[in-house]
Amino acid sequence: MSENCVFCKIVRGDIPSTKVYEDDLALAFRDITPAAPTHVLIVPKQHISSLAEISDANAEVYAGLLKIAAQVARDEGIAESGYRVVTNIGDEGGQSVHHLHFHLLGGRKMTWPPG
Repeated sequence: MSENCVFCKIVRGDIPSTKVYEDDLALAFRDITPAAPTHVLIVPKQHISSLAEISDANAEVYAGLLKIAAQVARDEGIAESGYRVVTNIGDEGGQSVHHLHFHLLGGRKMTWPPG
């Protein structure tokens, strides 16, 4: 874990969050500035900066996060109507916290292109 990373602080419990899911791999919690009626962030407990760091050694983390996203979508009641899973990579990709995270968005019609 990174000492100054806001998501690492949330995982450690140093910063409160509204948890919707937790296991040994990851924590899922509500976004404090939601962009949709359902907006959950899914973060690995291990500090990985972004999707750009995927490798054979950590690929199971990424697969696990997507499995959790599907589970949270079912738990939140948006699996049937549809939802979006997004990750931003790097500054120009819109990544504001440099700790891998997936946004689970749903509860409204999603438009394209997103931004």
